Amino acid sequence: MSHVLAASIPAPSIEYRYLTPMLIVFGAAVAGVLVEAFAPRPWRYYLQLVLGLGGLGVALGAVIGLTGTHATAVVDAVAVDNVTLFLQGVILVVAILGVLLMAERGIESRLTQPRREGPGTWSRAAAVAQGGAVAVDAFTPQAAAMPGSPDEIAAARAGITTTEVFPLAMFAVGGLLLFPASNDLLTMFVALEVLSLPLYLLCGLARRHRLLSQEAALKYFLLGAFSSAFFLYGMALLYGYAGTVRLSGIADAISRDSGSKTLAVLGVAMLAVGLLFKVGAVPFQSWVPDVYQGAPTAVTGFMAAATKIAAVGALLRLLQIGVPGLREDWRPILGAIAILTMAVGAIMAVTQTDVKRMLAYSSIAHAGFMMTALVAANETGVSAVLFYLAAYGLSTIGAFAVVTLVRDKTGGEATALSAWAGLGRRSPWLATIFALFLLSFAGIPLTSGFVSKFAVFEAAASGNAPALVIIGVICSAIAVFFYIRVIVLMFFTDPPEDAPTVVEPLTTTTVIAITAAATLVLGILPQPVLDIAHRASVFVH
Repeated sequence: MSHVLAASIPAPSIEYRYLTPMLIVFGAAVAGVLVEAFAPRPWRYYLQLVLGLGGLGVALGAVIGLTGTHATAVVDAVAVDNVTLFLQGVILVVAILGVLLMAERGIESRLTQPRREGPGTWSRAAAVAQGGAVAVDAFTPQAAAMPGSPDEIAAARAGITTTEVFPLAMFAVGGLLLFPASNDLLTMFVALEVLSLPLYLLCGLARRHRLLSQEAALKYFLLGAFSSAFFLYGMALLYGYAGTVRLSGIADAISRDSGSKTLAVLGVAMLAVGLLFKVGAVPFQSWVPDVYQGAPTAVTGFMAAATKIAAVGALLRLLQIGVPGLREDWRPILGAIAILTMAVGAIMAVTQTDVKRMLAYSSIAHAGFMMTALVAANETGVSAVLFYLAAYGLSTIGAFAVVTLVRDKTGGEATALSAWAGLGRRSPWLATIFALFLLSFAGIPLTSGFVSKFAVFEAAASGNAPALVIIGVICSAIAVFFYIRVIVLMFFTDPPEDAPTVVEPLTTTTVIAITAAATLVLGILPQPVLDIAHRASVFVH
């Protein structure tokens, strides 16, 4: 009997060509694990950097090579269409910039050099006493050790660097690439877990403020587990309703059903909890400021940009392909969540005294702006949110890269807003670029943020949601206040007596230059990317 059943089940076809970008990234991640296991310690950093940047670059080339593809793969579990390829391309660009930030391994002192404490070691206490900055990277030398323990101190003195961040980041990127390409709920859940688990670990690897970093990782993990449980429950409800987890099959079941769709609506609501958690939308945003503040800033920038891109892409596919027949049910709810998200993000950002927490609440507000385009539920909304994701992702990773360059006397990041007073006098170029990012977030003309907000508000207006446009404009005006406040602090306030040092490492400076140029170009000449986003707004079922 088992032989008969085996013969009646066809072998699944796996179209490897369509999966090339993800396979390359996962292959580089596995190779990175082997490097960690077998390569000599002095070679690991360089091998991991080559594997990471090389894998991401080749994967980006594979995405470009698939341009125009409109097909499904792995028994319709993965959709490779214009939307998928656009989002994957943006994720890979952001990931390359994020890996460059994580690759920063030395902050050279611009002050007096600290004295040696012994052969090959530097004394942090001596550095502070002599006014020097400690030359360390952003990641703890031994993640498994207790914060401040002898093992951790010995690892720091030995000059050990944490190179496992590279394969962890590559596994996260692989999950991020699969997330918006998922054509069924089971694949979407697997992608959600693959991208989340490495991020939980990366958030706890900060070299300084170890307890805060570990608290952030634990909070992210626990709340993420709850959101994943909601996602699973929603998937079970939709499977019970439609008899399939494939998005197109769920859509067909909804269109055929002329009776009550309560079970389907409840399933979509549970799924939305898991997705909106990753987006950082209200009321599932409580983790965002704490995790963004506690995680290493390079990880925060990567997570803030790439995770939001992938999560919004997955939510977009679910709403447009899986449940378009429930549009009249989910549009009002999503509109209310968008309003709350914009308002809470903008208002709470005004009260912040820490740069990373301010940027965290700013990202919450931007999640609300993005959802105004999703509420439109039309092709204009799809193209608008695609452009918004590209512009926001580049500006966000650039803004967090700037934060890594402002250092206090011990070599740690000076994230208190009071420490940024007078930054424009001490480092005009850095303050000017940070002001550019803030103006873009505020939606000031000639920046990518202005074009992004104009696009999503236009989409909402065309989708008969004028209330969202009005509230969005009001929240944008509130946001202008706290962005301008930081600019005034940097350029028109006297610096404190213990003003922080501004360092200029090569890779981070390169990331800042690229993202600043992209913010200006997308604000002054946005039409080519807008055209690409418009052509990309076509899904495959």
